[in-house]
Amino acid sequence: MESLNYHHLRYFWTVAHKGSVRFAAEELGVSQPSVSAQIRLLEDALGEELFHRTGRNLVLTEAGHLALTYADEIFSAGRELVNAIGQEASGGRALRLNVGMTDSLSKLIAFELLKPAFNFTRPTHVIARQGELAVLVNQLQALRLDLILADEPATSSVKAKTFNHRLGRSGITFCAVPKLATKLRRNFPQSLHGAPAVLPSENMGMRWALEAWFDKQGVRPELVGEFEDATLMEVAASEALGFTTVHTVVDQAALKHYRLKVIAVVEECGSDFYAITGERRVKHPVAAEITEHAFSQLLADIP
Repeated sequence: MESLNYHHLRYFWTVAHKGSVRFAAEELGVSQPSVSAQIRLLEDALGEELFHRTGRNLVLTEAGHLALTYADEIFSAGRELVNAIGQEASGGRALRLNVGMTDSLSKLIAFELLKPAFNFTRPTHVIARQGELAVLVNQLQALRLDLILADEPATSSVKAKTFNHRLGRSGITFCAVPKLATKLRRNFPQSLHGAPAVLPSENMGMRWALEAWFDKQGVRPELVGEFEDATLMEVAASEALGFTTVHTVVDQAALKHYRLKVIAVVEECGSDFYAITGERRVKHPVAAEITEHAFSQLLADIP
């Protein structure tokens, strides 16, 4: 295949985002036939059709969706390059931190972990991406991420060289709307048996810890809902659908925001948190600050 012509790619990218050749031509300040010709040249170079017509609309083909994913990244990197050079010229170049966060990681904890980046001694531009651990590890290996924050380690089943840096551990706070919390505090944890519950879904680390703890206590709540998104789970609890759980390290923020009350804090039932890197030593200065802050302050009191 011939070398990629980025001029052709720019025309394709504009049409894909504008939704039509006419709007793209207006954006680019060229004629519609010129736009169509450039896209055909790109399709010829790639050996694939990128659009097909549905009535008057252009719809991306499977190859077109893939090309758009790469084009978004290419032009995003181009903008970042221009910004970085401009900042360098003005003597104010910002550090850039690409950090991945697993889907299961609490957003409240993720933000607390990231806070040192926004308070770093040098201006820092943080790019946070979310996804499954295996996908993030692939991006780490491709040097598209500097660090992954997760509530599980990268295991040997992930076929990539990674290093897990344990940041600490947080217990779990059981909570509910005030009326239900008052009821469940009495005779806890036996009070949870048969009580309505909205809990993390089965693929979440907190759920594994909860199931083991429920078995140990001999209690089995009545499961009303399971959620991968902690925020949605807490909203459900705030609507009095059942009790729920939050990590103790950030429970005050969650309780205040959703007007929930503490039932009990259980330290032995909790989650470990990790920073995952592609090298044994955390070399990026902002990533190192994040891991140090988490280990020494945010999670310092958690065994």
